Amino acid sequence: MSEPAGEIPLWMKTETVPQRSRGDRWRAQLFRPRPMRQEVFGFVDRARRVDRIFKLVMAGLTIVVLGTMLAVVPSGRYFAGWLSSRTRWAAIRMIGQEPDRSEIDADWRRRREFDMQSALGRLRSTLGEYTEPQRRLLEIAGMDPDHVVLRWGNFDKTVMLPSTVYEPDDTRSYRLRPGVRSVWVRNFPFKGDMKAFFQIPDRPEARASVQGTGAAIVEGSEQSTNSWGLRGPEPDLDARIRGIVLGDSYMQGLFVGDDQTPTESLKRDLKRRLGANVEILNTGHLGYSPEQYYYALEEYGKKFPPQFVVISLFANDFAGDIKVVFEEGGGDWDEAKYWLVRIRDYCLARGIPSLFVPAPWVNQLSGPQRAANYPGPISNIIEVTGLQYLDPIDAFADALLSIEIEAGRKGEPITGDPLFNGRIGDGHFSAQGCQIWAERVGRRIALLLTRRSTEILINGQ
Repeated sequence: MSEPAGEIPLWMKTETVPQRSRGDRWRAQLFRPRPMRQEVFGFVDRARRVDRIFKLVMAGLTIVVLGTMLAVVPSGRYFAGWLSSRTRWAAIRMIGQEPDRSEIDADWRRRREFDMQSALGRLRSTLGEYTEPQRRLLEIAGMDPDHVVLRWGNFDKTVMLPSTVYEPDDTRSYRLRPGVRSVWVRNFPFKGDMKAFFQIPDRPEARASVQGTGAAIVEGSEQSTNSWGLRGPEPDLDARIRGIVLGDSYMQGLFVGDDQTPTESLKRDLKRRLGANVEILNTGHLGYSPEQYYYALEEYGKKFPPQFVVISLFANDFAGDIKVVFEEGGGDWDEAKYWLVRIRDYCLARGIPSLFVPAPWVNQLSGPQRAANYPGPISNIIEVTGLQYLDPIDAFADALLSIEIEAGRKGEPITGDPLFNGRIGDGHFSAQGCQIWAERVGRRIALLLTRRSTEILINGQ
């Protein structure tokens, strides 16, 4: 049976719910039944209120005490600054940006100042633990608390240096004093965990002061600085071929003579290959890292415009503890990259051939090389052609095998790695190792310079 015309079918009809006014809804909320609440005794309620008040007071006092400590104690101030910068950087990175370089530099300054103050405090606190002869030697070297040069180095460490041989530098942290002849002392029983590099003036009274201290002079390790504050003779400003070597203790040449350093060996090699007078500035300083390499290049590049630049690198350019790099594959590669790229761009802007050369570690020859940890990442971060990157470890491996074969034929045992200072348990290049380094680097530099000369002839530039 059909529905009457104009009527809504019954199956489409819905029940209409009457709408309540706003006043009805408010009265329903106001007079709705409340759930039953268990009553508590008055003294329990008061105890709870007292407990809450006590916790609030203690939290407030804790904040006040922590704030006071952060404001007064050096470590507290450092931590406060560190926490503030890291919080800000995290927020910046959340929006896909990076902190401004000025903020990063300020953070490094804050950390370095704190570390240097802490190191000086440790030196003062342990001074009484030394014997009288030991304190006397520290005074003669200029390593007592009132004269020591405590500066940052080895990427993120604090180094303790003799003020008779080194001096502070606002840009490069520290530098060698000009016109000083010194000699190395080893096995001095330093207290605490301070990193110390120990040279003394090469004078009779200084040498005599080593006796009775437990330390020993490394004969043959004498070094001299020129008037520029660099190891080596006075630079020949009229040399036809001019270069600059940037680096750390490997280039400074620890425990080898003035004429045996990698730089002096390279100078002789290039003179033989190119048939011209060669002068190379050795800006190597122990403990230096890429930031200091860059500022050394800026300083000496103005006084001595180079035709080539060699950048020597080592694992502690990326982390103060080399085991972090070699064994864990860690390190702050981004920070090092910032400075290495600046060096690369400095040379590119001036048309100067540059060569990045990672120094091999002695353990990479006697044990696993682990090149993926070091030096592999270097070639990734500097982003230069293979012509500008040279890993000399193959040359060291071939040389070591040749030495071992020859010694075996003669029936002569080898003590320590002869390409490094194995005779005194040190991992820097020996005089023989410096020569191997220079021959390998010299060959590449000679080729780069020859190509550059050819380009100038062709292009007339």
